[in-house]
Amino acid sequence: MKKVVLLRYGEIHLKGKNRGLFEKQLIDNIMESLLKVDENVKLKKIGGRYLLYDFNEDNLDSIVHSSTKIFGLVSVSVATEVESSPEAIEKSLKNLLENEELNLFSAKTFKVEVSRADKSFPIHSTDFERQLGGIVLDFFPNLKVNLSLPEKTIFVDIRENKKAYIFMDKIQGAGGIPVGTSGNGLVMLSGGIDSPVAAYLMAKRGMKLSAVHFHSFPYTSEQAKEKVVQLAKIVSKYTGSLKLYVVSFTKIQEEIHKNCKSAYMITIMRRIMMRICEKLSEKFGFQAIITGENLGQVASQTVESMTSTEGVLKNLPVFRPLIGFDKIEIIKLSRAIETYETSILPYEDCCTVFLPKNPIIKPKIDLVEREESFLNIEELVEDALNKIEIIEI
Repeated sequence: MKKVVLLRYGEIHLKGKNRGLFEKQLIDNIMESLLKVDENVKLKKIGGRYLLYDFNEDNLDSIVHSSTKIFGLVSVSVATEVESSPEAIEKSLKNLLENEELNLFSAKTFKVEVSRADKSFPIHSTDFERQLGGIVLDFFPNLKVNLSLPEKTIFVDIRENKKAYIFMDKIQGAGGIPVGTSGNGLVMLSGGIDSPVAAYLMAKRGMKLSAVHFHSFPYTSEQAKEKVVQLAKIVSKYTGSLKLYVVSFTKIQEEIHKNCKSAYMITIMRRIMMRICEKLSEKFGFQAIITGENLGQVASQTVESMTSTEGVLKNLPVFRPLIGFDKIEIIKLSRAIETYETSILPYEDCCTVFLPKNPIIKPKIDLVEREESFLNIEELVEDALNKIEIIEI
């Protein structure tokens, strides 16, 4: 007997002729993630799932934890691998019960569920379930069998590789599709709650991400920048490795403040940010810009403001995965992906610098463009691009 980890994928089953491409990307992502945890871990496919083996059992909890963050996987199980003869399975089940590796002490009801992918196995699933259930009752005579709503289930998965896998728990995975199967995107990563969640949701749909952060030192502190780096590190547990482009935005904000009406400050800032994102996309091949905007949350997130902001783009779409979320839903997700506590650290981002008292909520494009005419936008954008810091996450 040896401990292994079973990984099950979900949506990939629906991909038809392209399924092989999705599976290859998923395997690459699994190994990229798990080799950081255990350099000896190996993977092989058995039927419609993957098997992890040859790892150090001291790393088992970390392997399981990392596996649950890989998009494309729907569940994870720690299993005991045995030979797939009836005698070997029965003997192993007894050993696992004796050694208390199958914990049924707190349960009142149970069932055994046998999956017989290997049709050459000599006993039908329901008959074998009864046999194995009898063994369990020998050890726990006070237990009751409940086939519909048991408190505990012992799974016996008999596979085509002449091995059987005995386990109790199916730990929920991240779902979605493998990162790297839906193009490349650039997420505007602030230090707030919303943008890390937006990054997570786009990665869940298979998009490979890089991030851009606009930093206004000395008006914002180095701690504010470090906060964003930490958020990027947390997000990278789901997205895989990414690059963070840190753009100095100080001069641009000073020029807007000096030359433009304060009510238009946020609108013009966002439009220049979009221009910089477009230039980065042209240089590095990003196919979309992702933001954490959701409709009506703040002045810059009205229909008119968002239309004005993205109006400067020529060929890039803007994806807003949080557009229909309310704040409570976003906070719930941020807690689930473990970004919330970092997001609420009290360090301001550049959008709060020079914040006007009464920002324009429904900007008219002709008036925005009139205010922008007092700026040399092309020069400001080029200067910012020349000073970019790239951080590998």
